[in-house]
Amino acid sequence: QVQLVESGGGLVQAGGSLRLSCAASGHTLSVYDMGWFREAPGKAREFVAAIGWSGGGIFYADSVKGRFIISRDNAKATVYLQMNSLKPEDTALYYCAGRRGETYDYWGQGTQVTVSS
Repeated sequence: QVQLVESGGGLVQAGGSLRLSCAASGHTLSVYDMGWFREAPGKAREFVAAIGWSGGGIFYADSVKGRFIISRDNAKATVYLQMNSLKPEDTALYYCAGRRGETYDYWGQGTQVTVSS
């Protein structure tokens, strides 16, 4: 099964940008649909973006549409989330996740994103 490790989080001012990475190991990334999720303190984990195994099938949550871009490089076994025009409400622990069926069964440990106003 695949192991996922996120990186790239940090502290940024509102309006700034960050690029998150999700590195996969243990199994080829190209068979997995991938997603990014986030969890803010006191809130439920929510969907952010998804991308199909071949790079198609891209979807975004309405709250990030037009600001975030999900992409993947299967040769590098990495999925990315480019986050632009960040807002304080984007502050959360960001997770990448993978699935081969209906549910996301494989999760990373998360990377913290903090946006200051």
